[in-house]
Amino acid sequence: MFTHAIMPDMNKEGEKLRAEGLRLFEAASLDEAAEAFGLAAKIFDADGKLGDTAEVYNNMGVIFRLQKRFSEAGTMLEKALQLFAGLGDKTREAETLGNLAPLYKQQGDTRRALEAYKQAAVLFREQSDADKEGQILMAMGILEFGRGHRRDGLSLYEVGIRLIQYPSGDQKRIRMMLQLRQKLLGG
Repeated sequence: MFTHAIMPDMNKEGEKLRAEGLRLFEAASLDEAAEAFGLAAKIFDADGKLGDTAEVYNNMGVIFRLQKRFSEAGTMLEKALQLFAGLGDKTREAETLGNLAPLYKQQGDTRRALEAYKQAAVLFREQSDADKEGQILMAMGILEFGRGHRRDGLSLYEVGIRLIQYPSGDQKRIRMMLQLRQKLLGG
């Protein structure tokens, strides 16, 4: 009975810490945000809230990647990925793969980056999330283009940008240029 009385307070504390971590992240206070997320993760983990634990691990991984703390970023993102996969949460698994890919790229491992993007795109497609699949394909296209695979990169980028349902202003202009190119080339 004592445990049940404490658990709601712990849940509230974990939620408060997660919200504080997000606020600090948006304010670019990365060290403080990572600390808040770390405390939230301990509370969520102790309470058996694995999805919440994985979410804050994912957030910590992004922060550590931005800080170029690559080893710590990889550890957090891999933990998040394993938890999401174990929970069958395909959407957040795909999001985590999408966060692992730029980490791998920054570490110079473009093969692993491309594989993470591919897996994320497949998972988003399976979840019928065209916008996120499109964003992933665009990122893959940019990576391939940068590797010197210009045709593949442009093709991936084009497929990706066409999948996005509500494109930004820049994305709309790129779509218009792609349509113009298609008309000029007779396609």
